Amino acid sequence: MTGTDVQKEAEDSGPSGYAAARLRLLTEETRSGPPRRAALAELTDDWLTGLFAAGAEGLRGASLVAVGGYGRGELSPRSDLDLLLLHDGSDTKAVAALADRLWYPVWDLGLDLDHSVRTPAEARKTAGEDLKVQLGLLDARHIAGDLGLTAGLRTAVLADWRNQAPKRLPELQELCAERAERQGELQYLLEPDLKEARGGLRDATALRAVAASWLADAPREGLADARRRLLDVRDALHLATGRATDRLALQEQDQVAAELGLLDADTLLRQVYEAARLVSYASDVTWREVGRVLRSRAVRPRLRAMLGGGKPVAERSPLAEGVVEQDGEVVLARAARPERDPVLPLRAAAAAAQAGLPLSLHAVRRMAAAARPVPTPWPAEAREQLVTLLGSGRPTVEVWEALEAEGLITRLLPDWERVRCRPQRNAVHLWTVDRHLIETAVQASEFTRRVSRPDLLLVAALLHDIGKGWPGDHSVAGEIIAKDVAARIGFDRHDVTVVATLVRHHLLLVETATRRDLEDPATVRSVAEAVGSQGTLELLHALTEADALATGPAAWSSWRGSLVADLVKRVLAVLAGDAPDDPEEGAPTAEQERLALEAAATGSPVLALRAQTEPPAGQEPSGDPEPLGVELLIAVPDQPGVLPAVAGVLAMHRLTVRTAELRSLTLPDGVDGSVLLLDWRVAAEYGSLPQAARLRADLVRALDGSLDISGRLAERDAAYPRRRGVVAPPPRVSVHPAASRLATVIEVRSQDAPGLLFRIGSALEDASVRVRSAHVSTLGANAVDAFYVTGPEGAPLPGDEAVSVARKLEETLRG
Repeated sequence: MTGTDVQKEAEDSGPSGYAAARLRLLTEETRSGPPRRAALAELTDDWLTGLFAAGAEGLRGASLVAVGGYGRGELSPRSDLDLLLLHDGSDTKAVAALADRLWYPVWDLGLDLDHSVRTPAEARKTAGEDLKVQLGLLDARHIAGDLGLTAGLRTAVLADWRNQAPKRLPELQELCAERAERQGELQYLLEPDLKEARGGLRDATALRAVAASWLADAPREGLADARRRLLDVRDALHLATGRATDRLALQEQDQVAAELGLLDADTLLRQVYEAARLVSYASDVTWREVGRVLRSRAVRPRLRAMLGGGKPVAERSPLAEGVVEQDGEVVLARAARPERDPVLPLRAAAAAAQAGLPLSLHAVRRMAAAARPVPTPWPAEAREQLVTLLGSGRPTVEVWEALEAEGLITRLLPDWERVRCRPQRNAVHLWTVDRHLIETAVQASEFTRRVSRPDLLLVAALLHDIGKGWPGDHSVAGEIIAKDVAARIGFDRHDVTVVATLVRHHLLLVETATRRDLEDPATVRSVAEAVGSQGTLELLHALTEADALATGPAAWSSWRGSLVADLVKRVLAVLAGDAPDDPEEGAPTAEQERLALEAAATGSPVLALRAQTEPPAGQEPSGDPEPLGVELLIAVPDQPGVLPAVAGVLAMHRLTVRTAELRSLTLPDGVDGSVLLLDWRVAAEYGSLPQAARLRADLVRALDGSLDISGRLAERDAAYPRRRGVVAPPPRVSVHPAASRLATVIEVRSQDAPGLLFRIGSALEDASVRVRSAHVSTLGANAVDAFYVTGPEGAPLPGDEAVSVARKLEETLRG
C-alpha cells in the first residue's frame, strides 16, 4: 500500500481509519527514519484537517496549528501531539465547540495531547511569560483553517523572539545548564535520556532557536545528521517498548539495536554518544558566540564614544608562535601558516589549555583543513607540546574535545579511533573510555611534582586503557599499542619500555595491595620483578592513583591509598636491595600481644575496636582526616571455625569487611596454647558500630555453636525481598599457585552480598583447610577476595587438592 493509499484510508474511515493507517505505517519495514516521521506527520495532518473541517463549518477566523516537534514534522511512533487552536476572538462559543470536536477523537485513540486555545495576542503574551511556549511557537506550522491567521502569528512570534533575543537567550542558556545538571551528559550515560540529557534533542532544539534569533548560529556541519540519529534511536525505542519514553534503559538496548539493524547494544551506544558529542560541542561553541556578541553589543557604544565613532580594533595578545588570544578565544595569528607548520595544532592546543581559554572554532577548522601530518617520529617540539597539553589540568578537556570534534586527534593518534565514544558497562566508571583517558591525564597533572619524569606519567595516563578497543586483556593489548605510540611520538627506546610497562601493569599495585598478602615476600618480589626499577615504581604509583580518581568515587579511598602506599614502600625496599627475609609474619604489636595473652589466659575471645584515621604513608595529614574504617582486633584460642564465626557475626551486625588478616601468634615462653589473631578493618553498612561487648558475646555463642548464624542471616534475607535488577555474572574461583611459597592462594570473584565472607569461610572450613590470611576487596557491586590457605599441617595444598577446593567453593557460591 502506497503513502497515498494510507492517507486515503484515513480520510475515508475517520478515526478508526486513521488508527489502522497509522499502525500500517509504523509496521512498514520499507520506511523508517525521516521519511516515516514525515509520513506520520502528514497522515496526522490529513486526519486533523478532516476533523477541523467537520467541526468548523461556518466558523471564520480560526486555524489549527502544530507546534514543537509536531510543528517540525518529526512525529515519533509515541510522540504526543502539540496543537494550538488559534482564533480571532469573534466567536468563542463556536471555538470551544470546535475544540471538543478536535481533542476528544485524539484522546479516544489513546494519543497524548498537549493543547491550547488562544488568540494571537494571548499566544504572544504567554510566549513572553513562558520560554518553553515561545520555543514551541518558533516551530509553528499551519494545518487547517485560516492560513493568514497562522502566518500572522508566526511573523509576530519570530519578530518578538529576535527583538527580545538579548534578554531571552541568556534565559535559554540557563535553562539548558539546569537541565544538564539534572540529567547529566548524554555522551557518557549508560541509560541516557535521549531528549533531556545534555547533548540530546532538547539541546538540538535550543540551537535552532538561537539560529532563529539571528544573533548567532551553531556549527552546522554534521549537526542535522546527529539530530536525525537521535530521532531514529527514539523511534526504535518507542517501537521496542510500546511506550512514549526517551530513556534508553539497559534492558531495551539490544532490542533497539536490532530494530535499527546494528550489531549490538555497544554499537548503538557508541552511535548515540557520537551524536550527543557533536550536539554538545555545537552547543558550547554557540553559547560562547552568543556571549561574545552580547558583550560586544554592551561595550561597543562606550568604545565608539571614546574613539570618536570609529570601529574598534580587536586586541590580539600573542600566546605562542602563530597563536594569539582575541576576544576570549585562542585564534591563529595572521602570519600563521598551518600548511607549513605541522606542529601548529599541538602548539595552539597547548597554548589554549595553558591559558585556560577555548580554541576558536574557525582556528580548529582551518588547522584541520590545512595542517600537514606531523613527521614520524615526531620532532621534540611536537612531543613537548603534547605533554604540555596533557599537563594543563582541567582546561585540557575542553581543548581536547575541540580537536577531536574536527578529527585532529585521530589524525595525530590513529589508535584513538578504537576507544573514541566507547562505552564502559561498569557502574564504577563515570566516563567512556576516551574521556576516562583524558580525565586520568587531568588527575595525573596534579602528581607531576611527585615524579622525576612527568612526561612519561602524562603519556602513560593518556594511553593506559588504549587497549580497550581490542579483544582480550586490555592491559596486554595496550602494552603493544603503547610501545608503538611512544616510539611514534619520539621517545627513545628506554622511555618506550617504561611507558609500555606502565600501561601493562597499571592495575598491578591496587590489585596486589587489596587482594594479596603483603607480609608474604613472594608477593612483594613479584611486583618488584614486574616493575623493574624505582623510577618506574614511582610513576606507577602516581598513575594508579590518577587512574582510580578518574574512574569514579567508588574506585579510590584513603583506605586503598594506604594499602597501595604500604605495598610501594615494601617494593621500594626490595628494589633498593633490602630484600625481606622469609619469616611468616612480623612481630606482634604490644596491643596484639596483650590481647593474645588475655585470650590464652581466659580461653575465650578478646577484642578491641579502634578508629583508623592515619593518612597513607608519604602523605601529609589533613585537617579533617577521612576515616579509614575501624580496626577490629580479635584474639581467640586456636580452634576450628574462627573465620566463618567472625565473618558471620559481623554480617549479622551489618558490618562491611574492608580487609581481613588472620594469623597464628607465637606466645611467650611459659604460656600454653596457640592463639589466632584477626586484624580486620570494618565499617558500618548504615547506622553506628555496635558495642565491642555485644560483638564479643555473639562471637562466644557463634564459636560454641549456640548461635545459629546461617538461620539468622536467612531470616534477614527473607524479610527483605530481592529487588529486580541486572543479573550478575556467576562467581569465579581460581587458584594462583605461584603467588606464594608459604600458602596456596585461592581467589574469589563474586557479586558482593551480605554474608558472602561467612559463606566462603564456612565452605573453606568444610574443606578442612586452614586460612592463613584473607584479603577482602569490594569495588561497586563486585567482591574480589584472596585467601591464603594451607593444609592442617601448615603447608601449601597439593595442586589437585587446591583445584578441588576451589571447584567446591565455586559450586557453593553458585548455589
